[in-house]
Amino acid sequence: MNEQDLRRLMTVSVEDVLPSRPATAGWERARRTRRTRRAVAAAALAVALVGGGTVAALRSSADPPPVIPVAPTVEPTHSGPVQRPPDDLTYLPDPLNRLGSPATVPLSERPVQRARALFQPVDEENRANGPVRVLGDDGVVRSLDVVTLAPTRDASGNEALAVKPGVLSPDGRSAAFAQNDELIMVDLTTAAVQRIPLEGYLELVVWAHDRVLVGGDDRTYAVDRVTGVADKIDVSAWVVAAPDPEAGREAALIEMIGERDALKLRSRTAREADIRSEQPVTRGALPSPYAINEFYGRGWLHGERLASAAWITSSEIDGAEGVAVLDARTGAVSHLLDLGRDRGKGCCEVLGWDNKGSVLLRLEPAALARWNPETGEITGIVRDLRGAIALAG
Repeated sequence: MNEQDLRRLMTVSVEDVLPSRPATAGWERARRTRRTRRAVAAAALAVALVGGGTVAALRSSADPPPVIPVAPTVEPTHSGPVQRPPDDLTYLPDPLNRLGSPATVPLSERPVQRARALFQPVDEENRANGPVRVLGDDGVVRSLDVVTLAPTRDASGNEALAVKPGVLSPDGRSAAFAQNDELIMVDLTTAAVQRIPLEGYLELVVWAHDRVLVGGDDRTYAVDRVTGVADKIDVSAWVVAAPDPEAGREAALIEMIGERDALKLRSRTAREADIRSEQPVTRGALPSPYAINEFYGRGWLHGERLASAAWITSSEIDGAEGVAVLDARTGAVSHLLDLGRDRGKGCCEVLGWDNKGSVLLRLEPAALARWNPETGEITGIVRDLRGAIALAG
């Protein structure tokens, strides 16, 4: 192959490269490889290997090494705005698969460098059944033996598990648990426990960069994660979305409020929680009659996207289960996972995003599943696991 052929082949390869889209580049993109691009990429690699000496000979020794473009191995598949899960999920290998394994060592004996997840097993009556499990990034499951957690309670006496989505810090190094009249913080890297007295029925925790937001029906505190200093903040722990850990400490707090035509995204300043703006939630790209009726569970920000479970109006019923992805700046819905009518109410809470732009959620019978809104691909992670799960960011 002469130099002219080499340049022509490289030109084809460069023109075929799509702009980088980290948020949509899922780890399953190899399944969607186009044969023509694979052939070009393979040819380009062969030319680079075989002709490398020729290119080097033509280049002055003072020139910098050439940057050889490589064609992408896949073309992202952009699915429509409304998507549905398959009848049967495919379960792929994943570090979170070990979430269902029993603990083999106490946290006090072997702290983690970073936790991937917490899991609280429950019995048939949804009560805690054994210690909280801590899955480390080394694949070892530990038992949380340094603290005994009580159920959270509200003023009416309703109880809930202390382990909820959001209690594990995005970096996986700490956990924070709401308890009546206190916040318990555990350093998972040392097994040290800090108890911070706070007044009131406290039920929910949201990690917001260098602070922990903890609250209940009538109050929310912002607690400094280092000093433990707590101040009240005018934001609801029930409706505030978990901030993107990459967004910085001054990133706005986004609340998801209202229902149906009054559904809004309210933006507040990070420190003082002053209202900055309110955007109505709109159908965006959704076809009629699809619409969001009401959000439930924790919302999660990932860049400019917001994911949350919701009750929806679908093509079949008003009140179906769904998961929505919105533009957090405009309130427009970009993608909707229609989960249908034959599921338990509040079945499918969102648990966060992964680092490749997929939404992590409960999707019965899977205890944990992954949905890529851009490609529409849905896969299972953990099967039939009864209990509460909290994931690191």
